[in-house]
This record gives sequence, C-alpha cells and structure tokens, in this order.
Amino acid sequence: MRTVVHLVRHGEVHNPEKILYGRLPGYGLSETGREQARRVAEHLASNDVTALLVSPMQRAQETAVPIAEKLGVEPVTDDRLIEAANAFEGEHVGVGDGALRRPEFWPLLRNPFRPSWGEPYLEIAHRMLGAAHRARAAAAGHEAVCVSHQLPIWTLRRFLAGQRLWHNPTQRQCALGSVTTLVFDDESLVDIGYTEPSGTSDPSATGA
Repeated sequence: MRTVVHLVRHGEVHNPEKILYGRLPGYGLSETGREQARRVAEHLASNDVTALLVSPMQRAQETAVPIAEKLGVEPVTDDRLIEAANAFEGEHVGVGDGALRRPEFWPLLRNPFRPSWGEPYLEIAHRMLGAAHRARAAAAGHEAVCVSHQLPIWTLRRFLAGQRLWHNPTQRQCALGSVTTLVFDDESLVDIGYTEPSGTSDPSATGA
C-alpha cells in the first residue's frame, strides 16, 4: 500500500530582534510567513491528504491553518514534531563563530557531534520517525502532512538516507515553507522528494 507523508517546514517568523527563539513561546509568523503557508496549502490542494499532524509551536500551528482549511482536514498536535531543544534559546548568537567569541558558551560547544548545546541528533531522528509513522498509519493508502521545523526535518531526512547526522547547518536543504516528501510502500520507505513551493530561504537564519 502506497502512503505519502509530507514534512512541511513552517513559514517565516516575525523576529525583529533576530534572536534564536527555539522553543520559546510567542513567535508567530510574519506576513511573509503567512503567505508562504498559503502557498504550501495551494501546492498541496490537489493531493489526497487525509491526516495533518503539527508541532505544538505557534509558528507551526499558524502554518497549519491554511493547510487545514484548504485540504479540509483537522490538525492534530504531535509533540514529537517540536523544534530541537537548544541551550542558546533567547540569545542573539548562533552555534557558529558568534558562540565561539563568548567564553561563557565554550562548555556548551565541547561536542559538535552530539551536539552538546542541544538535543542529540539521534533522539531528534527517532522522535521524528515516530511522528512520521503515526502520520503514515493515520493516512494509510492516502497522504499525510506533518508541520515541523528545519533541524528536525533535516535530521530525519539524513537518518533515513543513511547519512551521518552531524552536519554543516548552512548546507541544509529545508527552506522556509518547503515540503520534504516521504513515500512508503506499506511500512518501507521507497523514495524521498523535496520541493520549495514558497521559494528558497536563508538557511542560516536564526530559529528554525
């Protein structure tokens, strides 16, 4: 039985302070982000979507609204789709050179392979895989949409492709409003696709 699961990254966030917001509350979509969400909904409008799972974060919930309305499906919150935990939440610095310039952050950067500043990659991959299979089971024989975040989606994609999970964040193929598609034959993954109905975005932008 062929079942398709689309992993949608949320739209652009209103973040004028340019901080790394992570799991912090109160970060919703900008006007551009709302337009990106509408474009995703239009992109998926002709698909046979019967299930919609959504991260609990505000930006993901808002991205799901036009998708739910356009496709006529009820969104269901799944905590496994949440953004990765990150010790730099609330800071005006990423995990790259900016953090290296601040000695108080050095202990957090001791292990880039885990990573030591946040949730281990393997844990991210496993929870995301669980959410994807929940979506697959809910939409058996049809299609499902999961609205999540850049790092969790990219980590799952690398895990499924058999690639090492630690990576260069600037090389992630997961733009704002993008759709990463998993195709299953029963429970077996047979293909991975990727589209950008909302256009490309800056992969180094803060947050995810």
